[in-house]
Amino acid sequence: MSVGLLDVNMLIALAWPSHVHHQVAQTWFSANQSRGWATCPMTQCAFVRISSNQRIIPDAVQPQEALTLLGEIVALKHHRFWPDSISLTNILLPAASLVGHRQVTDAYLLSLSIHQKGKLITLDQGIAALLPPGSPHRSALEIVPTEIPPRAKRK
Repeated sequence: MSVGLLDVNMLIALAWPSHVHHQVAQTWFSANQSRGWATCPMTQCAFVRISSNQRIIPDAVQPQEALTLLGEIVALKHHRFWPDSISLTNILLPAASLVGHRQVTDAYLLSLSIHQKGKLITLDQGIAALLPPGSPHRSALEIVPTEIPPRAKRK
């Protein structure tokens, strides 16, 4: 089993009960925490920035409180800290897969996950577009489903 790097959307959903995908993140975390999970400087900084921004989180807190919350989260069992150990100029994905500025962070986090022999855990289905069909790195990405599959809805 490989360690999963939680992207900032997963961290925010996990920490904030008001997040639309809080329950999804909690369920995923409960089922997968024991296999190991990670944060990195980029996801930690983004967590504090977003958690202290009332435009994004209605019940946002001051940065100091967000740092305290982050400290509580990373103190949970099986956490690993991954340093930024690769350069953005050496990302492990084809440069042609980057088609917009919003993909740069995702590409870096996915590359860091590949470098660490782990996987990127995200709610963002769009990240899959960074991996060309047949990519050997498909296993380095786990998209957590946010919707109930159609079959399950019928019951």
